[in-house]
This record gives sequence, C-alpha cells and structure tokens, in this order.
Amino acid sequence: MDLVPDPVARPLPLAPSEERARVLVVDDDQRNLLAIRTVLEDLADIVEARSGEEALRHLLKDEFAVILLDVYMPGMDGYEVAQIVRRREQSKRIPIVFLSAVNKETEHLIRGYSMGAVDYVFKPVEPVVLRSKVAVFVDLYRMRREIQRKAREQEELLEANLKTTAELIRTEQELRAAEQRQAAIINSLPIVLYLEPFDREPRWPAFVSGDLMAITGYSFDDIAASPTIWQDRLHPEDRDRVLAALTERSRTGRLSIEYRWQAGDGSYRHFLDQAVLLPDSDGGSGKFAGTLLDVTERKAMEIQLLQAQKMDAIGKLTGGIAHDFNNLLAAVLGGIGLIERRITLADEQKKILGMTRHAAEQGAELVRRLLAFARRQKLQPASVPLQELSHRLDDLLAHTLGGLVEIRWEGMDWGWPVYADDTQLELALMNLVINARDAMPGGGTITITAENRTVGEGASAALPVGQYVTLTVVDTGEGIAPAVLEKVMEPFFTTKPAGKGTGLGLSMVYGFARQSGGAVEIESEVGRGTRVSLWLPRAPEQAAALAGTDIETVEQSTRSALRILLVDDHEGVRAMTAAMLEELGHQVTSIRDGTAVVKRLEDGDGSFDLLISDYAMPTISGSEVLVQAREHVPDLRALLITGYADPDEIAHRPDDVEVLAKPFTIDQLNAAIRRCTLGQS
Repeated sequence: MDLVPDPVARPLPLAPSEERARVLVVDDDQRNLLAIRTVLEDLADIVEARSGEEALRHLLKDEFAVILLDVYMPGMDGYEVAQIVRRREQSKRIPIVFLSAVNKETEHLIRGYSMGAVDYVFKPVEPVVLRSKVAVFVDLYRMRREIQRKAREQEELLEANLKTTAELIRTEQELRAAEQRQAAIINSLPIVLYLEPFDREPRWPAFVSGDLMAITGYSFDDIAASPTIWQDRLHPEDRDRVLAALTERSRTGRLSIEYRWQAGDGSYRHFLDQAVLLPDSDGGSGKFAGTLLDVTERKAMEIQLLQAQKMDAIGKLTGGIAHDFNNLLAAVLGGIGLIERRITLADEQKKILGMTRHAAEQGAELVRRLLAFARRQKLQPASVPLQELSHRLDDLLAHTLGGLVEIRWEGMDWGWPVYADDTQLELALMNLVINARDAMPGGGTITITAENRTVGEGASAALPVGQYVTLTVVDTGEGIAPAVLEKVMEPFFTTKPAGKGTGLGLSMVYGFARQSGGAVEIESEVGRGTRVSLWLPRAPEQAAALAGTDIETVEQSTRSALRILLVDDHEGVRAMTAAMLEELGHQVTSIRDGTAVVKRLEDGDGSFDLLISDYAMPTISGSEVLVQAREHVPDLRALLITGYADPDEIAHRPDDVEVLAKPFTIDQLNAAIRRCTLGQS
C-alpha cells in the first residue's frame, strides 16, 4: 500500500507540559504498519500491534486517542477485538476506526458499527483521508485531556481554597477560644488590667479588664460615678507616699508601688499597682497601661514567715540561755542538797535554806518554760482522750477561777483523741484559761471547744497535710490591740502590770504546739474578747501512751561504791556533781574534756563501772564520747546529763543509756545511777 504524507491535516499545537497522544495501529501486515506510521507519526506516537492479543495487552498499559483496527487478521479478528475493547471500562470510550480491504457491503459496515466502530477506512488508504480522520480524534483526545487537566486544577484550587478557608476558620476559632481562656484566667486571678489617660484628674481608668468587683468591691460604673473614690480610700499611712509616686509617674512614665486600699467590705487589701506610659501615635500625651494586683495573701504569708523566723531565732537564743541557767541552777540545787545532808542546821537556817531552794526551783520551772518555747523540752506524746482531759482540768480549775468566771466545755465527747504530752497539754490549757480569766476582771464566760479538722494539700503553710484537733479557748474579755497581737507569743512579753506575769504563758503554749507538730492561732478584737486555737495532731488508732518515769526520792544505796568517770565542761556543775557522787559513797574521777576521756580509756584504763557525761560540750558531744568509749570498753554503762539537749538529737543515743535533766537533786542522781547499774526504776 502506497501512502504519501500530506501536510494538510495538522493537529492543535501541544501545551509545553502535555504528552503526545498515542495511536494504536493493529494489523498483521508489517507493510501496512510501516505505511500508516509514515503517514501519522508527526501527528501522534504510533504504537503497533500485529495481532488482537497484542493490541489488548497494549490497552491494559496505555491510553490511546484512537485505535486503527484491521478487520481481517488471523486468530482474533477485528470484530472480536472491538467487542472486547468496548466491554472494558478502561477502554470502552476509545474511538475505533476499522481498516478493511474488502466487505464494503452495508451488512458488514453495520456489523462493524455494532461492534463499536466510529468509522471505516478502506484499503488502499488515502493518506489525506487517514490523516484528517486521525487528526480529528487526536485533537478531541487532547481537548478532552486539557478539559480534564483544567478540571483537576480547578478541583485542586477549590480544595486548596476550602482548606485555606477551613484553616482560617479554625485559626479564628482558636483565637476566640484563646481570648476567652485569657479573659477567664484574668477574671479568675486577683488582677485588673486598666488604661488611664495621662492627665486625668482625679485618677480613674478609662478602660478596665478583669473582675474589678471581686478585687475592690466596686464596679467600673461605681468608680465612674465617684472619680475620687480611689484616692479617698487609700490607707492614711500610705496616702502621701502613693500621691508622691503618682507625681513621679507623670515625669518618668512608669509606676510600681504597693499600698493598702479599703475595699467595699471595709477591709484593707494590699495592692501592687504597676503602669507604663504608652504614647499616642498622633503626638498626644498618651495613656498609662497598668495592672492592679491583689497581693493581700502574699503579704499575709510574708508576715507569717517573718514572724516564724523571728520566733525561731528567739527560740534558739532562749534555748542557749536556758542551757546556761540550768548549769547554774544545777550547781545551786546540788549545793543546797549537800548542805542539808552534811550540816545540822537550826530551824531558822533550815527556813532560809528552804527559801533558797524554793527560789532555785522556781528558776528551774522558769527554765522549763523557756525550753518549752524553744521547743527543746523532752516530750512524751501519747493518745489523750478529750473527755478525760476536760474532767481533770475542770477539777484543777474550779479553785483557780473563782466564782466570777464560768467555764464551758463543748465537743469533748465527740472530738478525736489528740497525740501530745498529757502533762504539757494540761499546762498549756491552764495557761490559756488563766490568761482568759485575767482578761475578764469583772467576770465572764470561758468556752473551751474541741473540733475535728482536716488539713488538705496547700491549705496551710504552718501545718502539714493530716487530721488535727483544735482546742479553742474563747473569752469575753478586754481583747488585744492589733499592734500587740503579733508580740504576745514572744517570751517575757506581757500586757499585765509589773509583777503580775512572767510573759512565758503564751510562749510556752506556742513552743509546745510547734514541738508537738501543731500550731497556735490567735484572734482578738478590743472590747470583744480573744480566741486562741491550739492545733494538735489526731492520735493514731493504735497509739499507746508512753509511760513517763516517775523519779521518786530514794534512800542512799547500800550497795558497794562504784568507780565513776565524770566528764563535764562546766567547772561548777562538774565539781558539784562530783561532790554529790562522793556523798553517795562513790569513787569519782572528774575530767572536763570528752577527748581526754576517750584517750584515757584507749590507754587501757577500763576499770570504771559507770560513765557520766554532759551532753552539750565543745568539740565532742556526750553521745559521741559514749560511742568512742565503748569501742574500748564495750560493756561500759553510761548516764547522760543535759541542760537542754535537742530531743531529736539525743534520741539517737543507745537504748540502754539513761538521760538526766539539769538541774537535778542528789536523790534524783542516785535514782538514775540505780537504773543504769541495776536496771531498777
């Protein structure tokens, strides 16, 4: 077949990025395939197939603009191929042009069209006709592909627009949610944001954000209606300082000041007022942007912390003073005891000596109160039932209060038992009741109420989490002025006339409560009375009372004399203790330095029956002396004497070591030695 290319039929130009169309030519004659390629290869990419099966394989892989299909081929003819092509979803829309050299009859044409053909080209093929027909299908194919491409681009553009719109909507929603969260946070915080014109007089804001009513007790409308309200309600002591700061603000363009301001409920709140000047873009004076922060709770915690630090410092000082007093009193009481044992005195002399002993014992009691405040006393906590406590105290206080004062007990029958030292608790409540009585010279009622309380996480800076019992003593007396209230628990501070009080009652209560793991709260109003709450831990379910050791006067021991090694850095106490021991018939070796004691035992002098050591000594403590001494004499018995040793520190001593508190009498010393050497109590 002789085909000559003709330039008449030309396809539309390709877009720069568009692929060339493909034309599938199916013919079993290689010459026909070559001729058709020669005519059409400038219109499209020609894909050749020599059989129907090969054509179907190409249709599985590629897409074609048109199929030129020979009708008569060995094996599968054109009609069968066309029928299969039309059945497949992927290829059923590809135009089929039959190539035929025979069968130009109508019935054959009808059969071809029924099989899916769109046209017939008869061999020998006229090149111009073939090119024209194929060019139409190629252009249609390319236009369809272009429409699909544009539709795809429009779909992608629409999808991108929708995505952008959705992202914009989501961003706006998140922004609104963030603004709502910020507004909620600001409204929940004790803070107000404000804008205030630079030269507004009197001072009041033009814009406020935050819960102004909750912080100040006034709404924005209230302030706008009364512009002088802010200045009028400044604390008198802070007014001049704040007004001066405002004058300075106009010059510097910034403000940061704390002051007290009277809120709508009449109470004074502490505010931190900070602002900075924002200049106007048009050259005007601008406005102040500021924050008003309620720091009342923070100030209260600062005051509480400072008070606690002050009380702790006073406690440490008091403990040191008590230690020195105990050493002095130990020498005095020891000397009095020796005088009574060694010298026969006349009645008048006995009276004078008795007065001296009484004064020394009062001094010892004073020291015990100091130690209670300093939290250095040795406590024996146990479960204390409130009903039993109230019954005992009722009997003790009946004669003390007199007929003008009535005492009422409330909640004692259902309150939890407390975990505290029974004796010290009685003493603390008696001190509170006596103070309440003294505050009501004309008589009145004292109410003692027990309440069960639970302290949660973060509820109190003074108390750990747990269950507590509050014992509250309320009087209807004169009350305490605010300036005095924060000092009443300091030792030696008293509001009573000279000679009427030591100033140690409340300080002892404070020290006892803190050492017991509790706290003390005092509220008072002049003319309406005072309320003191003693917080103590609830006793564990299985708490057992720690039995105290009753020290009774004992007769001088009739057992053989002991060889005793005595160490104490205080000259007077060491000499008096040695004299007591010799009076009891013992052999005493006195040393003033703990290191020298250890050296002596290390050198082999281990014939001592008992080591008596002061606890608080320079360089080395009594407990450490004992530990090192037992490295050389393992079975050495020991007795520690102390003026105020911290109970937590002295608790680390060996279990078989007795502790004797200064000052002590000769009988108490003898009883302690008997317990150490014989295990008797």
